[in-house]
Parts: sequence; C-alpha cells; structure tokens
Amino acid sequence: MSRNNNSYESPFCTRYASEEMQYIFSADKKFTTWRKLWVALARAEMKLGLPVTEAQVNQLEEHINDIDYAVAEAREKITRHDVMAHVFTYGQACPDAAGIIHLGATSCYVGDNTDVIIMRDAMQVVRRKLINVMNNLAKFADEYKNMPCLAYTHLQPAQLTTVGKRATLWLNELLMDFEDLEFRISKLQLLGSKGTTGTQASFMELFEGDTDKIKELEKMIADEMGFNGVVPVSGQTYSRKVDSQILSVLSGIAQSCSKFSNDMRILQSFKEMEEPREKKQIGSSAMAYKRNPMRCERITSLARYVMIDSLNPAFTAGTQWFERTLDDSANKRISVAEAFLGVDAILNIMMNVTDGLVVYPEMIRRRVMAELPFMASENIMMNAVKKGGNRQELHDRIMDYSMEAGKQVKVYGKDNNLCDLILEDPMFMITKDELDAALKPENYTGRSSQQVDEFLSECINPILEANKDILGENFEMKN
Repeated sequence: MSRNNNSYESPFCTRYASEEMQYIFSADKKFTTWRKLWVALARAEMKLGLPVTEAQVNQLEEHINDIDYAVAEAREKITRHDVMAHVFTYGQACPDAAGIIHLGATSCYVGDNTDVIIMRDAMQVVRRKLINVMNNLAKFADEYKNMPCLAYTHLQPAQLTTVGKRATLWLNELLMDFEDLEFRISKLQLLGSKGTTGTQASFMELFEGDTDKIKELEKMIADEMGFNGVVPVSGQTYSRKVDSQILSVLSGIAQSCSKFSNDMRILQSFKEMEEPREKKQIGSSAMAYKRNPMRCERITSLARYVMIDSLNPAFTAGTQWFERTLDDSANKRISVAEAFLGVDAILNIMMNVTDGLVVYPEMIRRRVMAELPFMASENIMMNAVKKGGNRQELHDRIMDYSMEAGKQVKVYGKDNNLCDLILEDPMFMITKDELDAALKPENYTGRSSQQVDEFLSECINPILEANKDILGENFEMKN
C-alpha cells in the first residue's frame, strides 16, 4: 500500500483494518451507493407514473461506477453542498436523465440510506469473522475439555477447572455478542424517502396526494436495496439511536475480546499458554529471550479505543434537536467508521491467535500440583472423619498445617509440604497410596468436561452448522 509521508494517515488504513472493511467505508462505496439509490428512486417513480422514462433509468444505471471526482470536487467548492455537487456530476455523465435525478428527495435520502447500507454490509463482515473466531475457540474447548488447570477468583488460585472449560467462558461472551449482532442486523431498516422533515410533503406534491403510491415508492426502494422495510417515522434523518445501538454491539465484541486477550496475557506470564509466535518474531530489542504477548496486547489496545468510541453516537443521539441538527455529521462519519475498522482489526487478530493457541500441559500440571494439596485438604479431612476422626480437631490441624505450608512456599521458597505434614500425622489415618489417590487433579474439576460438551452441542454447534459455508477463514499477521 502506498504511503504519503508528508501527511497523516490513519493507522486503521496503514496497519490494522482489512482492505475489505476499508472499502466499505471508502468514497467509492459511498458515492456508488448514492447513485444506486438515485437509480432505485427513479425506477420506482417511473413505475408509479411520474414523468421518468425507462431510457433515463437505464442511462443512470450505466453510469453508477464512473464517478468523476474532479468534477464533483470543483462543483462542491461552488455550491458548498456535497449532495448537489454529486447530483450535478451524475447529470454530466447522464445528460438525458439529469433533470430527474434526486426528484422529490432531500440530501438525507442518499446520505442516510447509504449510511444504513454501509453499516449493514460492515456488520455482515463482522458477523463472518466473529463466527470464525467462535469456531476456533469451539475446537480448542473441545480438545482441552479434560485438561485440569487452576481456576482463579481475585487472581488467586481457587479450585480447579479445565483448559477447555475456561475457553467456553470466552466463547460464551462472544455468543452473547453474536446474538446481539444478529438482532441488530435483523432490525435494521432504511430511512426510505421521508423528505426534509420526515413528513413526505414533497412526495405528496409529486403524487398529488396519493399516499398509497408514496408508501409503495418506499417499499420498492427498500426491495431494490435489499431491505425488508423502512423506518415507520422519522425526522429528516433516521434516528441516531441506530448508530448508538450498533456501536454498542461493536463495543460488546471489543469487551469480550479484551477479556480474552487479558486472560491470555496473564496465562502467558504464568507460562501455561501462549499466543502463536513467528519464528523470527522479536519480543524485545534488548532482551532476546522475551516472549511478549504482542498480539493480545494489540487486541487490548484496540478494544479500549472501540469501547470509548461507542460513547460518541450515544452523545449524538442524545443531543439531536427536533427533526435534525448537523452536529451529528462530522462525529458520526469518524466514530462509526472507526468503530467498525477497530472491531475488524480486533477480529482479524482474534482469528490469528485462536487458530494457533499454544498450551504447555506440563507447566499447567506443575502449577496445579503446587496448589492441589490445599484444595484436596477438605476431602482428606472428610475421609478421616469417616474413619472416626473429630471433624473440628481435624479442621484446626489442617488450618495450622496449611499456614505452615504456605510459609514454606512464600517465605522460604520451598515446595508445598502440606501433604507431608498430613501424612506424618496419625490423626488423619491416611496411607501414601490413599493420599496419592486424593491428589488426582481430575477428581476436582467437577462437571467441567460435561459442561463443555453441553455448551458446544446446545449453543455453539447449531450456529456453526448453519454457517458452515463461511468457516475456515484465517488471518496472517503482517506486523
């Protein structure tokens, strides 16, 4: 990609977001969609009896893609109005149809309807990539559903879970995001052709008060642009709550991915799991031995940006006056685009990381065994009670031994000797073989494995099966 070193270029374009998502928010996508909307409007008006000919509609269709940006830019300098500049430019390319372009419409007919179309297309890209991340994590959860590992509360060892069960926690939050995304896609509607304040007064004039034709006009436009319908009422614009709702979903995806990336960064510090690493990847310019979780750090960083960015359309939605004000325009063209570009970048990295997660079973087991004596102590105590021991006395003794074992680990840097202390104490009436049997990590993971199976079969696999035609996408990190 060429770069201009003399001016600012967004890192989303030069470093992070995919070309696919960048195109969706490009000038070509925007202005060709304007023209498609003008074609849809003209075609509907022709079919409903207005003085628009099929030849004019055909000429408009023939010139959807050949936009002369130089003419548009020059015209906008004169008119100070981007829509009318492009109406003029389109008319230059379609002289026979110049007089009927934008007939009855206001600027938001092309501006707002295009924004809705762009967000729909961008959400479809997000949906596809999110499903592929979910697929990667589902496979990982299934593969490691039986491997015991430490579970944490307050970032302190609590009990045991399994590596695969932990992955379902990441996956479940993405499932919640997926369901929110599906809902927003299903509810998205075009603005339609509502006129300057949403009353459709200009179309009442054009169609001489025939409200059925005005409603049919909107239906025909919606059908041509691939929507089930248009918003029932509006001012000049579609409600800016739509932007806020959609960016709330994107923020949710960012939150879930940030949770994953932060957990991975901690696990990499524990040396239990790692993100994939290129053979020549440099962790530090000074410390050659370092294995920094660079990709997960980037997920965390970009997610933070998206979460904060989602506040922009919330404030915009809350400060629109009556039928419209223009304080939304500059903000929304930045905030909406960059939220999608940010989530696109996040999901690209998520696809890469989740497709190559590295697990270190021996380190995981070593850390489990260092803490397992504490977790097994209650079972050991109850077995002693069954043999006739006093529960309260045994509890007090285990508490004392646990404090002593903790001191050996924390103060002296030695191994956990709780089991040795218990084995040497006749109060517990336990043999070495019995103690070893009590220290099997697999005995302390509860229903983790079954929970993974149930969650995948009931919640995830139906989604993956329904979308199997888009599975298998991957992303190669280039920087």
